[in-house]
Amino acid sequence: MFQTLNNDFEILEEIGRGRFGTIYRCFSPLSGDFFACKTISKSLLLDPTDQHCLIKEPKILNLLSTHPNITHLHKLYEDDNYLHLVMDLCSSEDLFDLISKSGRFSERDSACVFSQLMHGITHCHKMGIAHRDIKPDNVLFDAHNRVKIADFGSGEWFGGGEERVMMSGIVGTPYYVAPEVLMGKEYSEKVDVWSAGVVLYVMLSGVVPFYGESAQETFEAVVRGNLRFPSKYFRAVSSQAKDLLRKMICKDVSKRFSAEQVLRHPWVINGGELAEET
Repeated sequence: MFQTLNNDFEILEEIGRGRFGTIYRCFSPLSGDFFACKTISKSLLLDPTDQHCLIKEPKILNLLSTHPNITHLHKLYEDDNYLHLVMDLCSSEDLFDLISKSGRFSERDSACVFSQLMHGITHCHKMGIAHRDIKPDNVLFDAHNRVKIADFGSGEWFGGGEERVMMSGIVGTPYYVAPEVLMGKEYSEKVDVWSAGVVLYVMLSGVVPFYGESAQETFEAVVRGNLRFPSKYFRAVSSQAKDLLRKMICKDVSKRFSAEQVLRHPWVINGGELAEET
């Protein structure tokens, strides 16, 4: 039998809600620390794919969560009706909320968030895991304002070295998903690089690079992959930042940067501060 959650934690107020789970703030009397508890109802997981995600996410988090930029899974509890994941307690405002409030970020602030995001993604890829749903909503911040990548429900193992395999299946979020995913092709972990590039584009401009009046029109715009930098939004953005965006939001996967290459780009290394103004 699994140890009951209530033996170790006091469950406090609800702080979030998703398709299958509710997130509560909780307190550990033993350590004196606060955490977030994601409670998933098994009764809502009718689709076999959803059931697979239920099993997969804790395994992925256990593998990855030693990294400072990935949400840490502290404890896992299960009973007949629920799965409880006790994780880092993060701010109520995610990156999407912050962009919505500010409109856009400076290059320095964008680089600060983006560098941490890419360090987390690079760690995932080194461990043979692709997130497959990188977007501002899944970029959280802890009490020290440190980036935490969350929600590995769409994550997939692709291996490494001789065991490396291509992935398949349409997952992700319309504005951020890579074109090869929508085209029904097999794909690599570079789908995360495309998505992270779109996140950076949004931080710098306050708008998405590919947009349609419907999901279908958005998908068609993504598949075309015609990347532009409207002067209305990018007049003050440096040429270095645009160069990095072109190398990440690149339809030709063979020319698209890897996560490690992104971290070696001058704009990232210089923290957006020494960027040449256009």
